[in-house]
Amino acid sequence: MQIIVTHSRFARNRVLDLPVWKLLLAASFIAALLLVLSGAIYHFVFLKAAREGWPVVSQVVKLVVRDEIAQRDRFMRENLDAMASKVGEMQAKLLKLETMGERVSGLAGLKPEDFRGLDRPAAPVPAGAAVGGGRGGPYVPIESPSLVQLNQAIAALDEGADRHGDVFTLVESRLLETRLRALMVPSSAPVDGPVGSGFGFRTDPFTGRGALHTGLDFPAENGTAILAAAGGVVLSAETHPAYGRTVELDHGNGLVTRYAHAARLLVAPGDLIRRGQKIAEVGSTGRSTGPHLHFEVLVDGAPQDPAKFLAQASRLPAGNVARAANRAPEAR
Repeated sequence: MQIIVTHSRFARNRVLDLPVWKLLLAASFIAALLLVLSGAIYHFVFLKAAREGWPVVSQVVKLVVRDEIAQRDRFMRENLDAMASKVGEMQAKLLKLETMGERVSGLAGLKPEDFRGLDRPAAPVPAGAAVGGGRGGPYVPIESPSLVQLNQAIAALDEGADRHGDVFTLVESRLLETRLRALMVPSSAPVDGPVGSGFGFRTDPFTGRGALHTGLDFPAENGTAILAAAGGVVLSAETHPAYGRTVELDHGNGLVTRYAHAARLLVAPGDLIRRGQKIAEVGSTGRSTGPHLHFEVLVDGAPQDPAKFLAQASRLPAGNVARAANRAPEAR
């Protein structure tokens, strides 16, 4: 860019040649100078006017500041209201969880004394107030809660969530204990098929005289899989003069199951067995008139009616067990 300077004192005109970058640099310097000046004026004039109460300037400053404060308060109030609404929803959900926790605790067999020590220390009770008395009344939420009140509500929700988490952890533990106990109870049929001879007195197939039958007989083909009625440990796997090839499983608490007259044994003493695992194959060894499984349940060595346990199994309905005594006897 060229700038021509003319004056009467000059013998001739002067030409100033200014490149574009110099003009941009000069413009930037001027803009920065104006920003500094405006900041200085605001700081030394408007703020001083607001503090000292100058007639005109202070009023303008107060209007601007008041509007900014109002906008900020309105924004905070809207956010607090939104947070209060969310806290209300969380409180409602926590109440549902509390109700569900009570129901599930009852189903799990938990008693009130099981939760002793779970409650956190309550807030201090005013002097003269009844301690441990009845409390209640409708729930009336705060319409315009303060930030402190919201923080207190959130802290209470957090504490309640922790408490219910502890409750559900205890319920889960108790349900797992119940499930483990159920896995150790012989409630699954050892052979997939009907029951032949039931538990109780019957005519002995060898002597023709009345005798006690201490188990259930499951007629089946040779080689049919014999399954563990429950999880346990192999107590013995040997040949018995009367029972033939026999497996005994220890399920703990004095509970033992016996699987007799097998053709082949598939386990050894000390093996850990799970429910439904194949442990032997049906045969006709020992004192037997044909291929079948003789199944017994013993508690502290005393024979029990296996039908009471197997009636819970899906593969052996209670009706089949109830009809067992009316069917033709097979063997001991």
